[in-house]
Amino acid sequence: MFQLTDTEFKTIQSQIVTGYGDTNLKSQIVTSSWGGTRKLPFAFTEQGVAMLSGVLRSERAINMNIAIMRAFVDVRKILFKQNNINEQLSEIKERLGEHDIQLNELYDAMDNMLDAKIAQLKWKDRERIGFKMKEY
Repeated sequence: MFQLTDTEFKTIQSQIVTGYGDTNLKSQIVTSSWGGTRKLPFAFTEQGVAMLSGVLRSERAINMNIAIMRAFVDVRKILFKQNNINEQLSEIKERLGEHDIQLNELYDAMDNMLDAKIAQLKWKDRERIGFKMKEY
């Protein structure tokens, strides 16, 4: 278990609900309407929660421990999926870059072929100069 720093607490504060009136603050993560928290909150690491299971023996504590461990596992899965998605997006961007290069090469080749075809047509349709024979 460790206490959050002021910076860490401020970064998660936008995700915390603000309680008003006679709100039961014991089971919720809230900041009260009379001025916020007096002390910075504590947090558990996954290993800290696992160590608590060796100390706490009540049924409620064991169930809460299991729920928290499942939450850690779910967060790890989400982070793994996020990394996997980032890798896939990077790969797609790389492939698109390669396809852009290949398409540009294809367009250049088509332009060259069209230019050659136009030059060939111009050559055939040119005005002939020199000796011309008359046909009788």
